[in-house]
This record gives sequence, C-alpha cells and structure tokens, in this order.
Amino acid sequence: MADLPDDDLEDSRAALDPTLAATADILPWLARPRPPRFDPAVNARWVAAGEALQAAWANRHATGYGPLRPAIFSLYGIALETADADCLHLGEALAGAADRLEDDAPPARLVAALSACTECLVDPAGLEHELFGERARHFARRLDSVPASAQDSARSAAIDQLFLEDAGEQLALLRDALAALPPDACALTSEAHRLATQADLAEVPEIVRLARQLADYAGHHAAELDATGHREALETLIDRLAEAIAAVDG
Repeated sequence: MADLPDDDLEDSRAALDPTLAATADILPWLARPRPPRFDPAVNARWVAAGEALQAAWANRHATGYGPLRPAIFSLYGIALETADADCLHLGEALAGAADRLEDDAPPARLVAALSACTECLVDPAGLEHELFGERARHFARRLDSVPASAQDSARSAAIDQLFLEDAGEQLALLRDALAALPPDACALTSEAHRLATQADLAEVPEIVRLARQLADYAGHHAAELDATGHREALETLIDRLAEAIAAVDG
C-alpha cells in the first residue's frame, strides 16, 4: 500500500482532531460511577427484605404461607419509603398477592409469578441494579394479570402438561446418571435440583421434597455412590419420584 503524501496526512489529522477532542472530553464522564439513586441504607434494607421474602417463599412447603405475609409487607414498607413509582407498584402487587395466598388453593399462575419474582429480588445491587425498574414493572404487571377467578383448571392443566414433559426428561437423565460407572454424583445432584425447581413452579410439593432429598443424598455420598447400598437407596428415591410424577398425570 502506497504511503500517503504528507499534506494528505496533515489534512486527515486536522479532520480527526475535533472528534478526538470530543472523545477525550467524554471519557472522564464514562469512567465515573453512576451516583446512587437511593439512600444506601434504604437499599441495604431492601436487599435484606428481598432475601427474607425469598427464604420465606422457598420454605413455604415446610412452614406454610404464614411467614410470607409479614415478609411481603416488610418489603412494601421500604417501597413506600423510597417513594419510587416502580417500587410502589411492585409492593402493591405483592401485597395483593399476599391477600390471595390466604385462599385454600392459590392459582398456579400466581404461584409461578411469585416464584420468579422472589428469585429476582435476591440481587446484591438491589434498587440500584440498572434493570431494576424494568424488572419491577414486569413482575408487577405479571402479578396483577393473574385472574381473580378461582376457575384455574385449564391453566393448571397446561402447566401440569409442561411440567410432565420436563419432569420426564429429568427422570431419564437421573436414571442415566445412576447407571453410569461409577454413578455420576454431579449429574444426579444438578438434575435433582433442576427437577425440584420445576416442581416448585408447578406447585407439586411432594416432588419438590423427594427431588431435594435425592440431591442431598447424592451430594453427601458423592465419593461412595458405587457401593450397592447407596445405589439401591438412590434407585428407590428415583422410583418414588417416578410414582409422584405419574400421580400428577393421573
């Protein structure tokens, strides 16, 4: 490639000088951290309240829905303190969901929405996450959109069908992991946790319990799963899972 004449180089540099100067002016601003939108103490309490709510939701099969209501209203109180529209809308939607949890059988869509929302609230950035507003609006709309009618059978049937398809795949993967020589403890643990998460969203507590039990057993005995006793124990758990999954279809 031929060298450019000196005059052309000088012209090119002169043309670029304004752009380079503007870039140099912008770079210090880009390097500066975004100032916090909320009082750090308020954000810290929001993060703690979100973690408490997620823990109460995760333990609901053992403790019931009782601890959820105070956890939700604790978060709502902080939302009121922020005076932020997105926080307030999410807090109101969660408060409305708390009222509906007192029903004998909360709608499956409400359970799924709360599972996703509480999981998202566990974020160390809390209110300062760059996508917080977008997330808050999404989950508030999702919670608000759950129909008030208890006639949820068609939606539950659809959710059950999706769960059964996924659970069947997880069950096959669990059996493959157990059949490996030696049994694949990592796959047994991860697939059991995945099945527990899917069952939690579908609100099938017996499968949640069994899947977590299987994951805990495989993880605790990971180095000795080739022993006959451990293989048989895991096989029994997988068979019980298969029976529980079949009962959902029944």
